[in-house]
Amino acid sequence: MATDDVIVGLDIGTTKVCAVIGELNEQGLLEITGVGTAPSTGLRKGVVVNIEATLRSVAAAIEAAEMMSGREVHACWTGIGGSHIEGLNSRGVVAVTGKNRETREITNQDIERVIEAARAVVIPMDRQILHVIPQSYIVDDQRGIRNPLDMIGVRLEAEVHIITCSVTSAQNLIKCVNRAGFKVEDLVLQSLAAGRATLTQEEKELGVALVDLGGGTTDLLVYAEGAPYYTATIPVGGSQVTSDISIVKSIPYETAERIKIEAGCCWPGLFEYDEEIIVPGVGGRPPMPIPRSHLEKIIEPRMRELLMLVKEKLDKLQLSRPLGGGVVLTGGGALLAGLPELASELFNLPVRIGFPLAVGGLVEEYRNPLYATAVGLVMEGYDRLRQQKVEVLSEGRGKERSQPSWISRVIDWVRREFF
Repeated sequence: MATDDVIVGLDIGTTKVCAVIGELNEQGLLEITGVGTAPSTGLRKGVVVNIEATLRSVAAAIEAAEMMSGREVHACWTGIGGSHIEGLNSRGVVAVTGKNRETREITNQDIERVIEAARAVVIPMDRQILHVIPQSYIVDDQRGIRNPLDMIGVRLEAEVHIITCSVTSAQNLIKCVNRAGFKVEDLVLQSLAAGRATLTQEEKELGVALVDLGGGTTDLLVYAEGAPYYTATIPVGGSQVTSDISIVKSIPYETAERIKIEAGCCWPGLFEYDEEIIVPGVGGRPPMPIPRSHLEKIIEPRMRELLMLVKEKLDKLQLSRPLGGGVVLTGGGALLAGLPELASELFNLPVRIGFPLAVGGLVEEYRNPLYATAVGLVMEGYDRLRQQKVEVLSEGRGKERSQPSWISRVIDWVRREFF
C-alpha cells in the first residue's frame, strides 16, 4: 500500500471486475473514496481461464478507482469464488493447560490449540484451507460459548466452519493480480465479504441466507447463531438470463444485457400488460417493438429455476431453528425488478435486497449491491489491520511489563551482593 491508511478491495467476477478504495480519516474511521469497474472476459464460472484478459480487467478497474480517489494503489484484498469453493463443519477438542494448574484458566494459547485441532481435517492435495471460522466453543459440556478466554475448565471444544478452495484456482488469481502490478494482501471468500458488507448482526444471530447473484455463479452463505454454517456455489448466474434473451429474440448478447438491465422483470404485476420496449435491429433491420410481457416470460422461468436450486440446498440443511433473518439478495443480479417478490413466494421467508452498509465517503457510488463484495473486502481488510495493530500494541506492553527497569535490576544486584 502507498500508506497504511489506504485499503483496497478487489472483486474479480465472471462479468465484471470491481475495485473499491477505502481510506482512514483523521478520526481513524473508514471512508470509501474511490470506485472503479471494468468488464471481465477472462473468467468462466468464477475461475480464471485467460490470465492476460483478467489482468487487463484488473488494471482497468483499479485505475478507474485511483482516478476517483486520487491515491496510488500497490496492494489489495482480493475476493475468491467459483464452483471449486467448498465448506465443511469440524470440531476439535483439547485439554486446558492454563497459566495456573489449580484454576485451569483458558488462555489464548488454549484457544489457538483447539482451533488447530479442529482444522486438522483430511483434504486432497489439490485443495487448500482458505478460512477457519469459529462458530462456538464448549467448555466442560457447557455449550454456546462465544469467547472462552479466562473461563475455568478442564476440556475445551471448538466448532468451526472450514472453507477450502482449489490450489491452482487461487494461484492463478494471485498471478493475475501480481502481473497487473499489485500485491495480494490476502484472499477472502467473496460471499463472506458480501455478508460482511450487507448483513446486520441481528440477522446473523437469527439465522440468514445470503444469496450473491453474480454473472457466472450464484454464491450461497448461511449464517446460524451468529456464525457461518454452510457455504455453496451454484454454477448459474445472470449471464444465463442474458443468453436466453439473446437466443429467443435473435439479438446480440450486449444488446440483450442492456435490455435486461433497463427493462427486465421477473414478476408480472410490476408493469402494464401492454407496455412495449424497442429492440434495436441487427444487420440493417429496423428496430422492432416487443411487449414487456414477452421479456418477463423469458426471464421469470430462468430466475425461478435458479432460486429453486438455492431452495434445494437450503431444504437439505438440518438447522436447529428456521432462518429468522430471512433471505438477503445481493450482487448485480439482485437489481432485477421483481426478484424480491419471486424469491419471497418461493422461499416463504422475508426477502430484502442487500445494499452495502454505510461506512462514509462516496455513499451514492458504492451503496449498490453490485459493489457489496468489494466494499466487504475493504471492511475485512480494515478489521484485520486494526486487529494486527492491537496485537502489536499488546505484545509491546507485555514485553515492557516482563522486562524489569534498570533501577530494579540495580536493586536486585545490590541485594544479592551485600545482603
